Amino acid sequence: MIAVDTNIIVRLLTQDDDTQYQRSLRLFEDHDIFIADTVILETEWVLRFAYKFRPRQICVALRNLMGLPNVYLMEAAVIEQALEWHENGLDFA
Repeated sequence: MIAVDTNIIVRLLTQDDDTQYQRSLRLFEDHDIFIADTVILETEWVLRFAYKFRPRQICVALRNLMGLPNVYLMEAAVIEQALEWHENGLDFA
């Protein structure tokens, strides 16, 4: 299992640079992935401020990521609750 940082997740979710996207995709295809809660928080912030994702887009992207069978989070239930609240108008963090 490998831990990934915010940059790898952002590259995967935004596909804004094809070379970096392909590298991120290969990591997710070839390894079990651990994502720390702080990385999820940073990813939400980057998607919201740098990429102008709306709350619904952020929630869909993060749920798709969390739904991958080889992705593990420390507090998946807490992150899911935060996503639900975020969809209903509350701040993510």
